[in-house]
Amino acid sequence: MLRRLALAAALLASLPAYAQLPDTLNQALAANGIPADAVGMLVLRGNEVVVAHNANQAMAPASTMKVVTTMVGLEQLGPVFRGRTELRSSGEVKNGVLKGDLIVRGGADMDLSGEALENLLRALRYQGIRKIAGDIVFDRELFNPARSDIGLAPFDESPEAYYNVIPDALLINKNMLQIDMRSSGKKLKLEMQPALDRVSITSDMRLIDGDCAKWEDGWKLPEALTDKAGRIKVVLHGTFPRNCIASNSINVVDRNDYLDRLLRLKWKQLGGTISGQTVEGHTPADAALLASHVSRSLPELVRDINKPSDNTLARTVFLSLGSLESDPVLGSHPLPAVQQTTFVRSDQAVRGWMRAHQIDDTGLVLENGSGLSRIERITPRQMGGILEAGLSSNWAPEFQSSLPIVAVDGTMRKRLKDSPAASRARLKTGSLHDVAALAGYVPDANGKLCVVVGMVNTDLVAHGKGRAVLDALVDWVARSGGPVQQPVAGSQPAQTGNQQVAK
Repeated sequence: MLRRLALAAALLASLPAYAQLPDTLNQALAANGIPADAVGMLVLRGNEVVVAHNANQAMAPASTMKVVTTMVGLEQLGPVFRGRTELRSSGEVKNGVLKGDLIVRGGADMDLSGEALENLLRALRYQGIRKIAGDIVFDRELFNPARSDIGLAPFDESPEAYYNVIPDALLINKNMLQIDMRSSGKKLKLEMQPALDRVSITSDMRLIDGDCAKWEDGWKLPEALTDKAGRIKVVLHGTFPRNCIASNSINVVDRNDYLDRLLRLKWKQLGGTISGQTVEGHTPADAALLASHVSRSLPELVRDINKPSDNTLARTVFLSLGSLESDPVLGSHPLPAVQQTTFVRSDQAVRGWMRAHQIDDTGLVLENGSGLSRIERITPRQMGGILEAGLSSNWAPEFQSSLPIVAVDGTMRKRLKDSPAASRARLKTGSLHDVAALAGYVPDANGKLCVVVGMVNTDLVAHGKGRAVLDALVDWVARSGGPVQQPVAGSQPAQTGNQQVAK
């Protein structure tokens, strides 16, 4: 492995500044009106640099940044890593009463759901507890800061959408409410899951004549209103087509309210009572473990990150790099406490791994590890180095199986169906309003696995133009590797910045 890493590092370090792209890719750029300096590309075939165009230029990667987070996550945290949620208390149990606070301790459990919470509370009932005489304490202090979502400006105009959920160490159901909307000609009926204590849903949405398939066109930002008695009303706004059925998941209830009201309702349904309030706090050293829940193992979660491009899960893994380490018995346990923020430790973990694999981290900018960022940057060379290291990783099968299969599943399921890359290439996608990107592995015409990275950074990516260029790159790689074709006499491919000769 060390020899392979050394060869890969030498290969990447030797990339020249300028050369030419294949004619096919130059034509794709011209056809879509995308300037060559807005594109970064790298193709590696074993020890051969096949294409390198602007490979040393730091670019916005969008969700291909998840390649970095998941690869480093598997290597640093390991395949048996699991997040944990614990119920603890320093109080004693006497005559069915827990005489003390019940602490809900967050441990980056990415599978914490309403069902998991109910099972945790049921474990308390099995221990004979029917009344909690103290407070409910939410311990989110694994991450520093515990609530990075507070005071943060919305990323875009849809802060209620799932892709915008900012994780914490004690996030349940991803803080989402599932809303079922059913309209007749005159009435809109709403249902909400999960049910929360003293939380209701209503709407001032106006029914219109319209296409049910386009119901989202009339959607406006919902809100959660709290009255003086502490009741919360979720209010939907906008328009909705008549005689239409649709559903949506929204993040509008504060996460403390969400968890508190879900916990209290489920505890009540189990026949329990609570006398205290709900507060945020920390777990005392003498607090005994009463019940615990662990997430699925990291390889399963990595698949759920990369196939559908899940931002919240990716951000949780990134923060876990700076707060947790693998435990073969418990699944994970916290790292020793330090004054640094979790982000700083996570950033150091990624850079330390890269340097250990002889990948220069100059120009790398991390914000949350998901690519949902205006400032994250990485060079195609760095991304290619990470993918090269992934081929030699002990966890290469787990990592590769997490990437979307071209024309089959995940975010690549509808692309390149008529290409030889279909069903063979595995590629992580990335997309923002001014970014289109791909990173992964593409077998060439001889079955030789190639590392492929492509990034387009320009407002011209709209209307699929950037995607068309990247698809042309993947298709070209999948068809390459056969006999070398002689150039047409007199042809002079355009010289464009920071490229490597294509072979």
